Amino acid sequence: MLKGFASWLRAAGYDTSTCDSGLSDRELLQLAIKEQRLLLTRDKKLLEFRHAAGTVIYLQCNLLSDCVDALSTQIGLDWLYKPFSRCMLCNTELIPAAECLYERIPANSRKHVTNVLYCPCCDKLYWQGSHVHRMTGTLTEWAHRRKKDTAV
Repeated sequence: MLKGFASWLRAAGYDTSTCDSGLSDRELLQLAIKEQRLLLTRDKKLLEFRHAAGTVIYLQCNLLSDCVDALSTQIGLDWLYKPFSRCMLCNTELIPAAECLYERIPANSRKHVTNVLYCPCCDKLYWQGSHVHRMTGTLTEWAHRRKKDTAV
C-alpha cells in the first residue's frame, strides 16, 4: 500500500524494506519485530495485534504529502537524514564507484559528474543528475515544512 512512500524513505537514507504481498498481517508484524523495524501501514487491523504498540505506525492518509506530514509528526522523521545513500531498488547502502565503472554513465552525463555511487548488490550506478536535484528539492521542502510546523 505504501511502496511509493517507501521509495522516498530510501531517498532520504532510511533502511526501508517493502514486503511482498501474500504475507498475513501476523507474519508482517512478526517480521517487523524480528528485524527491529517500524511497520508503516494503512491497515488499521494491524493495531489490534498484541505487540503492535511501538512497532506499527498507522497512517490514515492516501496522498503522499499527507503521509509525509503524518510520519514527520508521529516520529519526527528527518527527511535530510542521509539523502541518496541507499539503492532505490534493493535498499543496499551505496559505496563510491571505482573509476573504471564511470564508462557506463552516458557520455553526455559523464562530463558533468564528480561523485558516483555504486550498489554492489544490483550493480547499479548513481550520480547527481537532474532527477536527484528535483528529489533533493522535495526532501528539503518536507524537512523545512516539518521544522516550521514544530516551531509553531
